[in-house]
Amino acid sequence: MKIILSGKNLNITDSLRNQVNKKVSKLGRYFSEDVEAQVTMSVEGYRHIIEVTIPFDGVVVRAEESTDDMYASIDKVLDKLERQIRKHRTRLGRRIKKSAFKNNVPLFSPGIPFEEDEEDEPRIVRTKRFALKPMDAEEAAMQMELLGHSFFVFTNASSDEVNVIYKRKDGNYGLIEPEFL
Repeated sequence: MKIILSGKNLNITDSLRNQVNKKVSKLGRYFSEDVEAQVTMSVEGYRHIIEVTIPFDGVVVRAEESTDDMYASIDKVLDKLERQIRKHRTRLGRRIKKSAFKNNVPLFSPGIPFEEDEEDEPRIVRTKRFALKPMDAEEAAMQMELLGHSFFVFTNASSDEVNVIYKRKDGNYGLIEPEFL
């Protein structure tokens, strides 16, 4: 696994770099050697934020954590990534090539039982249908707030494409626009 480390508002010391390499390289047992893990560390006020993104075979595994200590953030984000990989192992295995995971290593830690029972997996239990009214992003944000939802699907009046607006953890909004390849 290749690790690409970058920092924002932060001078990455050798000990911090070594800690990230040591911890993130442990995830290398799940992936082949050519997979890249992109690690971004930043400091915003008292918050020490680490974001790890691992794209492979059309799937992206991503986690972000923030605490008042960068070393604690590193530990928390790695725990979160391992949980995601374990939780979605069977789903990822069905979706991607069998060669994505190295040596078909079981994705669990010792002492934690792993069951491949498909009944425990989340499933779609409800489908909603609604008319898409053309509107701008600001109106969509207002509609989302009025409904009390954390996201809202709408047709963008300027581009005539389906967009999603969502509420971010920092209280701001994010806009997802489709990009066709």
